[in-house]
Amino acid sequence: MPITHIVVLALLQGFTEFLPVSSSAHLIFPSQLLGWEDQGLAFDVAVHVGTLMAVICYYMSDIVQIGTHTIESVIKRRQTPISRVGWYIIIATIPAGLAGFLLEEYVSTVARSIHVIAYTTIGFGILLGIASYLNRKINWRTIINIQGQRADSLRHMTVHQAIIIGFAQALALIPGTSRSGITLTAGLFLGMRPEAAARFSFLLSIPIIIASGLLEGIKLINDETIGANPVEMLIGGVISFVTAIIVINLFMRYISKSGMAIFVIYRILLGCALLYFFQ
Repeated sequence: MPITHIVVLALLQGFTEFLPVSSSAHLIFPSQLLGWEDQGLAFDVAVHVGTLMAVICYYMSDIVQIGTHTIESVIKRRQTPISRVGWYIIIATIPAGLAGFLLEEYVSTVARSIHVIAYTTIGFGILLGIASYLNRKINWRTIINIQGQRADSLRHMTVHQAIIIGFAQALALIPGTSRSGITLTAGLFLGMRPEAAARFSFLLSIPIIIASGLLEGIKLINDETIGANPVEMLIGGVISFVTAIIVINLFMRYISKSGMAIFVIYRILLGCALLYFFQ
């Protein structure tokens, strides 16, 4: 691929993987609007690995702490607030995992329509706006405020919240939904503080990205016709890694001060642009 294609596609992946704006909607434009050739499975795997490493690096201390407490909870048969977060991540991953296993072929063919992506981009964008508006009204009633507690603390998260967010994540199989967008929307509807909902959404993305990356990697290994260019993969992976880690950091700072309005407006405009260009 030309270097400009590599850079643009890797930037799109890094920017959109963790923002509530739908990566699938953005990745349509280079191939459909600009006439670029498909980047191939190998490159897709590389940029997904880049974003995976970004979220792991950003939350490394949390991952180690949650993982340690979760394992200890099995050995000692005693739960702590931190170990519960680990179990919530496991519980919330199950619906999307099952849905992906059962509906992968349908989603990758029938549902990958430009019009489906456009309408889901708009519809779930509006839903995010409603959730954000209601969350601002009910947060003071539903969040237990403890002096000195981090705004993104998950210590008071409940199992029913994890289950609902898990089923919401399964909806992200529909192109245009946005995995981070729908899980954040569910968290806001459930009365979680935006910082906490975003933190759980990012932590929840790790097992899903790992699973999808492994599946795509297996396809890559088994299909000898797929040509993998190591240089392109390395450049794409590095760019998506750096972009994603910057985006996560800025997004967490942004939502602590602002609402979701900018993302809602952007999603509506993006969906309308898709309908206009591909009518």
